[in-house]
Amino acid sequence: MIKAILLKIFREGVGGLMALISFITTPAKVKRSPDEQEQVNAEVQHMSLYQYFACPFCIKVRRHIRRLNLPMEYCDAQVRGGEHRNTLEKEGGAIKVPCLRIDEGEETIWLYESNDIIAYLNNRFDPTLSEEKA
Repeated sequence: MIKAILLKIFREGVGGLMALISFITTPAKVKRSPDEQEQVNAEVQHMSLYQYFACPFCIKVRRHIRRLNLPMEYCDAQVRGGEHRNTLEKEGGAIKVPCLRIDEGEETIWLYESNDIIAYLNNRFDPTLSEEKA
């Protein structure tokens, strides 16, 4: 019991330190024209990131979201019995973060794994990748 408590304290402490370092070293945002940014903002309205504040993989995804200049909703799924955690478990199928919820019409896609989420967001929103494809 004490070992589990100490492990949780250590994990939260290290995660909090990582979040602080991430905040201090925030990446620069992608620049878009006002019309392009408005279109991106509209597309992102149908997405949300289920995450824990101090999770290293969530921090990694949030840094990419910031870099891509995506005004996305963050849902804290850490609180046991909380609304977002329950939604993640019932609709997403697992309490695992980070998880990107993508609502496309009548369909909802739950995308797990930080690298998969980053690849999806880069392919969809990174203007430098769009220029390379053209």
